[in-house]
Amino acid sequence: MKYKSIHIKIVLALGSCFLSLFGNAQQLETLIDEALTNNPEIQKFELQYKRASEKVNEINTIPNTEFGVGYFVSEPETRTGAQRFKVSAKQMLPWFGTITSREDYVSSLADAKYEDIVIAKRKLMASVSQSYYNLYANKAKQEVLTENIKLLETYETLALTSVEVGKASAVDVLRLQMRQNEMQQLKEVLQQQFLAEQTNFNNLLNRNNDVTVNVIDSLMIPSEDFDMNSENLALHPELLKYDKLYQSIEQSELLNQKESSPMIGFGLDYINVSKRPNMDFTDNGKDIVMPMVSVSIPIFNKKYKSQTKQNELQQQEITAQKQERLNALETLLDKAINERISARISYATQTKNLQQAKDAEDILIKSYETGTIDFNDVLDIQELQLKFQINQIESIKTYYVQSTIINYLIQ
Repeated sequence: MKYKSIHIKIVLALGSCFLSLFGNAQQLETLIDEALTNNPEIQKFELQYKRASEKVNEINTIPNTEFGVGYFVSEPETRTGAQRFKVSAKQMLPWFGTITSREDYVSSLADAKYEDIVIAKRKLMASVSQSYYNLYANKAKQEVLTENIKLLETYETLALTSVEVGKASAVDVLRLQMRQNEMQQLKEVLQQQFLAEQTNFNNLLNRNNDVTVNVIDSLMIPSEDFDMNSENLALHPELLKYDKLYQSIEQSELLNQKESSPMIGFGLDYINVSKRPNMDFTDNGKDIVMPMVSVSIPIFNKKYKSQTKQNELQQQEITAQKQERLNALETLLDKAINERISARISYATQTKNLQQAKDAEDILIKSYETGTIDFNDVLDIQELQLKFQINQIESIKTYYVQSTIINYLIQ
């Protein structure tokens, strides 16, 4: 169907938008392709769609042909002889167009089920990308902690030298060592969190949990955001699914009208007649063949009237559900856009603060050269620097995570 190819193009375009956000796109593109191929949830929805499509063949049938055989225990006598047994066959046929209406109804249900595949693929692409960004942020934080631990080791060496010349106390050294211990603890906690997120990522791709995920080394916020067209939200598959469900109710009502029409039946009765003994006349022992036509009329059609009313109510329900979901998606889109803007603002602020912290660090180093250094100030500056670096990484992660949400909604 035409709309199916359009949806596939939308999914691929969504992936391209995810991947265009940073340079090392090929790796994530490959991972997303692997997830789309192997993820069991996608396979589940594809099988459900195939099953719904196969149901067309199930309903493309007419009622069973009825056969009957009867034996006269007491043979009734007629002028031409005694009736011995009776064979009958009967076939009821639905009203014209009923089978076609059934096919259209089941096909419309399959069309609605197809939207589940498109939605699941979009969500999976977003989930894989978000998990990837979480792994990147975790790895980046570990690297920052490693750098800060090395920096504190340098300060510890300066402090030991100052202790030897009587310009610092052993307490300063211990404080620096305790701060290193805290950072080492944070790093080890991040390592465990990385493993947990890696398991989540691998499960999305339906592969072994211990497969190592190599993430990009550096990720920056682009100078400009990608183009957005919020009008595309109205074409989101979560909303299109309600349109398909609405259409399926229309097909259900057409089928209901067809099924409320009469059914026509055609049949044939054959009665075996034995010859009358010791008699010779025309048609002696002639069998009876009787073609029959029957009509089944739903005189008591309250059932069909009730079904019509139910269909009307269900269409109203679907319309309300679609509007409710549209409102929720609009809220989610607006929130994602604003949080992405906030992430850009936060990133710029943290970058400025980080530069000022490094300037303060340079001043402290120069102070050491003059023989005066306050290691309490060293710890304060180092703590601020670590805070700004962590916040900067969080801003980058937030920017890309919100971008995946925006892409999920409007691409």
